[in-house]
Amino acid sequence: MKTEISGRTEIELLVNKFYEKVQKDDLIGFFFTAIIPVDWDKHLPVMYDFWEGIVFGTGTYQGNTMAKHLNLHNKSSMESKHFERWLELFNTTVDENFIGSNALLIKQRALSISTVIQIKIAGSIKN
Repeated sequence: MKTEISGRTEIELLVNKFYEKVQKDDLIGFFFTAIIPVDWDKHLPVMYDFWEGIVFGTGTYQGNTMAKHLNLHNKSSMESKHFERWLELFNTTVDENFIGSNALLIKQRALSISTVIQIKIAGSIKN
């Protein structure tokens, strides 16, 4: 049954289900397994804080999202197709599990974040 995203519990469910998809994905999974092998016990709580902050303004996320993605891009080029797949998996996970205004908000914010990261990466490329 679909529910509202009303707090940390739903954020954790969303993040867990999303990263289950990501890890198995043929197009973007390698970023998390081969390029920068992720310690999921450490990464997932950081992502809970990040998305909880995005939706509820908790301010618990401590990190530099842009620097992490630029570092990843420097190790293996992240292209628009990778961002499109990430967004597709994210939105699908939201739509499979949640309804309501916060579900819409988190998808809008994911699109904004994806767009900004792509713009910053494009601006970092030296010709």
